[in-house]
Amino acid sequence: MLEQRHPRHFRWTIRLRLTLLYGALFLATGVLLLTVTYLLVAHTPSWAEVTPPRAPELTLPSGAGPALQVPSPAVASQEQLARQRADDLRQLFVASGIALALMTFVSVGLGWLMAGRVLHPLRTMAVTAKSISANDLHQRLHQHGPADEIKELADTFDTLLDHLQAAFEAQRRFVANASHELRTPLTFERSLLEVALADPEATAANLRNACQRVLTSNQQQGKLIEALLTLARSQRGLDRRTQLDLAVLTDALLDRAQASTATGLRIEADLDPALITGDPPLVERLIANLVDNALRHNVTNGSVTVWTGIHAGRPTLRVRNTGPVILPTQVDTLFQPFQRLQATRADGQDGFGIGLSIVAAIATAHEAEVHAQPLPHGGFDVHISFPGHE
Repeated sequence: MLEQRHPRHFRWTIRLRLTLLYGALFLATGVLLLTVTYLLVAHTPSWAEVTPPRAPELTLPSGAGPALQVPSPAVASQEQLARQRADDLRQLFVASGIALALMTFVSVGLGWLMAGRVLHPLRTMAVTAKSISANDLHQRLHQHGPADEIKELADTFDTLLDHLQAAFEAQRRFVANASHELRTPLTFERSLLEVALADPEATAANLRNACQRVLTSNQQQGKLIEALLTLARSQRGLDRRTQLDLAVLTDALLDRAQASTATGLRIEADLDPALITGDPPLVERLIANLVDNALRHNVTNGSVTVWTGIHAGRPTLRVRNTGPVILPTQVDTLFQPFQRLQATRADGQDGFGIGLSIVAAIATAHEAEVHAQPLPHGGFDVHISFPGHE
């Protein structure tokens, strides 16, 4: 069966539009020039007229008789001059029109070639962009040449590709790490149940102990899933905004945290009013994660300092703690999902590694700025600066 060929549709390309624009501009300026020239020739201004010199006066030689006749010069009649002038103007108009038509075609051809040459980098960029996919984001346009608009467009597109590649890689790492974090406890629970069921002499106490261990592991999975949902919700943006006071929210959370704090850890609070607008559950989670991270990653007999107030005209939350030494190069890693540092935990418990990534996502959703720096003798200092309350 013969393949039916569909006719190619006419494309109103930018090259065609530029060509027609060049030709139209040339034609319009040519017509204007021809009109001005014709009018100047047909109606010569008075200041531009050239007056022919007067004919010299003839004198009769002395002694000439009255019979001598002096011929008068041959002067063309007024009608002949007008007819000749009209013929000259018509020939000028016809010759100029033919020249203008020829030059218009030439200008259209040259415009087509020049438009193709100018738009060639754009065609190359389009071909490269079509070849880029989600699995092949390493290609770049790398436009060379003068710093014009086309190079600026290519550089902007390359920057966008850099962000997309980083986002895709972060998403792949996140999915892989989340799968690992969920698969490991599932494997552990299945092993516990299989061992308990495979033992024919298992007592009720043994089975109860196995079920209790599975239930504890399941609770940890529930917390992880809740944290993942919070992270996804904060990355989606805010659905509502209400007026909040960081001091009030922090004070309530510190009361609960003080009751569960490991022995030897001190919590110091200096809470001044700091009004913001935001999502209450998300802001509470941000504060709770910062405080929990400061308590979890600490040292024996360490301390946690929490401050709220106005700093540089912005409502600010600051959490500072003692703890293991953190290198400056590790700061960005701490705010990535499932990234843990090999450090001593004050209570001997390990987290999921997404607490600070949730903090960063919630801060971004509230248009807040996160400033974090390690302390010289160990510990971490985190500032969250929210937009001013209107």
